[in-house]
Amino acid sequence: MSERRLFGTDGVRGEAGTFLTAELALSLGRAATESLEGERPQVLIVRDTRESGPMLESALAAGIAEAGGDAFCAGVLPTPAAAVLVRKLGLDLAAVVSASHNPYRDNGIKFFGAGGSKLDDATEARIESHLPPRPERGRGADRAAAQSPAAEAGVGRVRELSGGEEDYLRALQAAFPPDLSGVRVALDCANGATHRVGPAIFERLGAQVEAIAVEPDGRNINDGCGSTHLDNLAAHVASSGATVGFAFDGDGDRVLAVDGEGRAHDGDELIALLARGQAARGELAGGVAVTVMSNYGFHQAMADAGIEVATTRVGDRYVLDELREREWALGGEQSGHIVDMRFAATGDGIAAALMTMRELGARDLASVEAMERLPQKLVNVEVADREAIAAAASLWEAVEREGAELEGRGRVLLRPSGTEPLVRVMAEAPTAEEADAVCKRLADLVRQELA
Repeated sequence: MSERRLFGTDGVRGEAGTFLTAELALSLGRAATESLEGERPQVLIVRDTRESGPMLESALAAGIAEAGGDAFCAGVLPTPAAAVLVRKLGLDLAAVVSASHNPYRDNGIKFFGAGGSKLDDATEARIESHLPPRPERGRGADRAAAQSPAAEAGVGRVRELSGGEEDYLRALQAAFPPDLSGVRVALDCANGATHRVGPAIFERLGAQVEAIAVEPDGRNINDGCGSTHLDNLAAHVASSGATVGFAFDGDGDRVLAVDGEGRAHDGDELIALLARGQAARGELAGGVAVTVMSNYGFHQAMADAGIEVATTRVGDRYVLDELREREWALGGEQSGHIVDMRFAATGDGIAAALMTMRELGARDLASVEAMERLPQKLVNVEVADREAIAAAASLWEAVEREGAELEGRGRVLLRPSGTEPLVRVMAEAPTAEEADAVCKRLADLVRQELA
């Protein structure tokens, strides 16, 4: 096993069968179980619809059982269902087999603790410390000294968990019970984990549902559908009787919306709508947490509404950390990760869609202006060393100049990619032309200094 850190910002992810092998999944299941205290840890497993999912689920369950834990396989469910069910059922850990919005060839494994939160860096590092130094074909005698209390108690069991889908649906209905009678809603389920529960909860609340991308075949997850490909949903809504459409990603932790005119609404707009509504009713706990990618117009709208905003690094885990630290509830990302900590400590696309429906009431999303979006331009510049940006003094001087010119009207942002040899250059301004011009000047300077 390589010495490099396996866990990224959202678990372990890579191409199934090459990087994320059954062997690695088994090792992760075993290591995660060994890292838990006590005998007979109880571990939930859910997955999305990728063709590699059953293989990795089986291997993960085998590793859990080999380490002395009991694995409960709940089958295809959205990622946030794992966060809800691990807490509701009193289990010790939940594992999700999914690569979210990635193509079907990829897959991933991420974990949630007993309280329903994603594991922190220290816990992930502890799991990695239990991994063998190299892939193994079986448990050799050299592992005997490293056995956990659970493993010493004997091999665990692998069981099917029935009723998980119904438990999740009931939790949604109890937390977000708007009466949707007579409302026609379109759902794009990305041929992924929401393909059953998404339509089911809307129908249970009385909506007339037009569902697309609900026929997963193992390879069509996120393929031209879902929250990363809104064209199909926009065309469907514009030509149908639906007043609103929601597009989920493959594992159901993101959502974007489309109004009755086929116009897209991203996470910033949905969070702004939710924050304004909750604040008006006195339900908003403190303020909202978003990332540095949130549009300047979002910040203007929140300032106008008297709502405090905390800004974090890109990644929903950083939003969650900020919400916990401030004891706030609502936050998310422009990409559609929207979190209400009162329901689950992770993004939940279905929950966010139901919250949106509550705020809309009898209104059409097209008629609601929760914020005025500033034109945004984003350019990814390939560089030799993305970390060199920290010492590029002339570049930061240019950023300061451009930022001063846009003060009170827009903003600029430069940041290195967390995974690729890229520097992301973003500009927001009152007009698209100005945003394009600012972004071009800075991108050219990045190429000159760092390419």
